[in-house]
Amino acid sequence: MKKLVMTLAILAVSAGSVFSAVTIRYYNKDSKSWTFTVKMDGSTKEVTFDSSRTATVTIQGGGTKCIIKTNCGDIEIKDGANIEIKDGCIKIN
Repeated sequence: MKKLVMTLAILAVSAGSVFSAVTIRYYNKDSKSWTFTVKMDGSTKEVTFDSSRTATVTIQGGGTKCIIKTNCGDIEIKDGANIEIKDGCIKIN
C-alpha cells in the first residue's frame, strides 16, 4: 500500500511540472520588437515581444515564474503577470 501511495505521489508531482508554464500579458509601447533571454528552472530560452502591440506570450517550462534579462536588469515574472515594455525595460503592472 505504501508503494502505491508513493508512486501516485511521484506521478502527481511529475504531471504537475509537465504542464507548468508562465503566461504573460504584455503591452509593448516601443515600435521595436524585443527578444529577451529568459531563465526558467535552470533552462534558458529566448522570447520575442512584438512591437507596438498588446498580446500574450506563454513560456513553456517547469515552473510558474521566470527571470527575464533586459538591458535595464533582470526581472522576475510570475505566471499571469501583466507587463509593460518601454525603451526595452519591463515594468510589472
